[in-house]
Formats: sequence, structure tokens, C-alpha cells
Amino acid sequence: MTAINITDIKEHSNVIAACGTKVGDVDHVQGSDIKLTKHGDGKHHLIPSAWIGEIRDGKVILNKDSQEVKDTWIEA
Repeated sequence: MTAINITDIKEHSNVIAACGTKVGDVDHVQGSDIKLTKHGDGKHHLIPSAWIGEIRDGKVILNKDSQEVKDTWIEA
């Protein structure tokens, strides 16, 4: 398996949970986290880079399902 290079993540890339559900779009990389664009609740959320399973076809694919992501992401 190839190591994830967080610098390969582009702004406005789709962020997809392991279950295939889109959980957001990349606003920008902030340290070792991904900051998502404002969500339906009007807030930004942070996704730890440890949750990234792969970067494929310009999409960030997470190793957690959408419910787990939404239950544990950090409001920014």
C-alpha cells in the first residue's frame, strides 16, 4: 500500500467515507488535518489525516464510514 502524501490533496476535492457517502469537500489542508468547507450546519469540520485511506481520482477516500465521521469529526 502506498503512503498517503497529504500535499496531494487539492482544495475542493470530494471527501468520501468508506461506505461511499460524500461527507464534504476539502477547504484546505491545515497542519496534518483536512479542513472541510462549511457544512450544512454552517461550520467547518476537521478530518484527521489518519482517517485517509487513499487519494484516488482526485477524491479523498476515508477509512471510516459516514456515521462514524460525522459522530467524531472536530468542529473548527
